[in-house]
Amino acid sequence: MKDVIVGRKEEQKILESSFQSNVPEFLAVYGRRRIGKTYLIYNNLKEKDAIFFHVTGVKNGKLQEQISHFMVEIGRTFYNGAPLSSPKSWMGAFDQLTKSLKGLERKVVLFFDELPWLATKRSKILEALDYYWNRYWSFDERIKLIVCGSSSSWIINNIINNRGGLHNRITRIIRLSSFTLGEARDYLKILNIRFDEQQILQLYMTMGGVPHYLKHIQAGLSASQNIDRLCFNKEGLLFKEYRNLFSSLFNNAKIYETIIEAIATSRHGISQEEVFKRCNLPRGGSSLQKIKELEESGFIVGFLPYGHKDKGTYYRIIDEYVLFYLSWIKPYSRSMGNLLDSSGYCEEKNLTPSWKSWSGYAFESVCYKHIDKIKKALEITPGAEVGSWRYVPRSKVGEEGAQIDLLFDRSDGVVTVCEIKYNVSPFCLDKTQLAQLKRKVEVYKAQTKIKKQIFLSLITAGGLKTNDYAKEFIASFTVLEDLF
Repeated sequence: MKDVIVGRKEEQKILESSFQSNVPEFLAVYGRRRIGKTYLIYNNLKEKDAIFFHVTGVKNGKLQEQISHFMVEIGRTFYNGAPLSSPKSWMGAFDQLTKSLKGLERKVVLFFDELPWLATKRSKILEALDYYWNRYWSFDERIKLIVCGSSSSWIINNIINNRGGLHNRITRIIRLSSFTLGEARDYLKILNIRFDEQQILQLYMTMGGVPHYLKHIQAGLSASQNIDRLCFNKEGLLFKEYRNLFSSLFNNAKIYETIIEAIATSRHGISQEEVFKRCNLPRGGSSLQKIKELEESGFIVGFLPYGHKDKGTYYRIIDEYVLFYLSWIKPYSRSMGNLLDSSGYCEEKNLTPSWKSWSGYAFESVCYKHIDKIKKALEITPGAEVGSWRYVPRSKVGEEGAQIDLLFDRSDGVVTVCEIKYNVSPFCLDKTQLAQLKRKVEVYKAQTKIKKQIFLSLITAGGLKTNDYAKEFIASFTVLEDLF
């Protein structure tokens, strides 16, 4: 796997440009746990004609333990492994690092991995970083400083948006996201796993495009068999990953888990006010900060419902693994079933209404992450406003609600209304389903008072069976292959 990097083209351009520049660079890299930040940086820069200094923070490590590891890496990188005495502060450690750079003619990459873990309580590492960057390193054209962390909110608040001496010192920012469906397919091919689009989609809806999770897919097993092995086996990677995921990012992980679980109760998202109410949180800055941290870490997304912007921000889960864990792994882990052989569990649940309901939600989330692909397939211009729409009548008497999965409000006088359907076999539009779609459109037009032309579109995972209803009323459709 060494030196093989799937996707990440823009991120690689940033790293290459910063390395080739003739000025000192200060890069901030962040993204969720297991997303491949270290792998990307290491495999892009380790073999460059440069000194590569790489230190990684220790989760819950004490100050002197962190400094000791730092000094070991200085000895290994600059002094052929010679042991160095450990100073008592980060000022002393950075002073030794600065002295070690003297006389070197090559460029130097200083890679501080998991900086939030290095920043132990009262460590004053930020003050030391501030001082040595502003006093020494920012004047040294050889230096390419990269700070990295899985705690996105920490990197954003303490480095990117720092209001002290590091304010506006960052020269480049990389936010590393999950693989797309196409990138997940390419990554699996490197592992000699060649699944078709349906098998890859099933895996993606379960664990997302997280490289570390995909790396554990076993060749020769179907998607369902791999899900059983990883998710419903007590020794499986994803059986206990959930708790590790939050405890590695947040000091008080339980409250973040409570917020996530509250948001997960609604397929269409819940309002900020409802989050406060369900979690018994005070309405104020500290609670909003926690929600923002979850959003910055890529677990949830905040959005303004289309046509209801005066009702404030809503939130929904966008992390596939988190949604799957709460829907299936958590209930399974609490049942007696986890004491038995899990083989066949996923395939058995595939036939249940609950699984079908979850699949529809998960596929919607996948579609939202691949909006650009959908736009291209439907030939919709980039300027179109994208959203979903929902109407819940205040009174249940004599009035019907409606939900539109996805719509594109275009500048050419048209709104493309999309119905998202998760299906394995080709979807067949019948008279009843068409009537339901028409009713949704009528409710939408009545409530929004929109005068634009409405085009109906279908987004299906298993294709569309052509019949008279589809030919007459469906303006366009998108199939799973288009998302790749």
